[in-house]
Amino acid sequence: MGVAERKLREKAHLKDLILDSARSLFFQHGFEKTSIRNIADNIEYSPGIIYHYFKDKNEIFHALHAEGFKNLKTKMESVSNIADPMGRLKAMGKQYIQFAIENPIIYDLMFTLSAPMEHINDIDDKIWSEGESIFSILKKNVRECMLQGYFRGQSAEPTTYLVWSTIHGLVSLKIRRRAQKLKINEEENIVMNSYQAFCMMLDRQ
Repeated sequence: MGVAERKLREKAHLKDLILDSARSLFFQHGFEKTSIRNIADNIEYSPGIIYHYFKDKNEIFHALHAEGFKNLKTKMESVSNIADPMGRLKAMGKQYIQFAIENPIIYDLMFTLSAPMEHINDIDDKIWSEGESIFSILKKNVRECMLQGYFRGQSAEPTTYLVWSTIHGLVSLKIRRRAQKLKINEEENIVMNSYQAFCMMLDRQ
């Protein structure tokens, strides 16, 4: 291994170490109590080293947010072999819900905390590419459903946004512990039961 290659590996390793530390502290203490200094202390480096890899705390949390979207996309694409587009769309929604319920802290970072979006607003293109990747997957499936006769009279983008926002709303109410405060008999299974009801509506489109 040459010197240049070794330095690149060391740099990548340290960047991963920073992100692992930030993720661990975030899970334990939350966003506000996770700082550049305690990330550095946790990996036994000076805070100055962090700034060689990340501009600020927002960029670190944007990286964690991007990692979450990558994992969500992988989970959704795991059902891409389903031939029927409506069946695939519904299966993707189920995978989405399972990811969110299993990873509530990361999901909250992906969609609720402002730090990742503040970082995006600071860079030149200002495009939320992570969210766009999920929207594109859903839109492709919605268009294929339309070719099969679903969503008659509708256009792809508003329909996709409706599907995504419905699923997002279901899991967000659960993650933010709003569902637990409602007088409902099915609180434990309310998200999946509600999603099944939504899927039945999709079948009638």
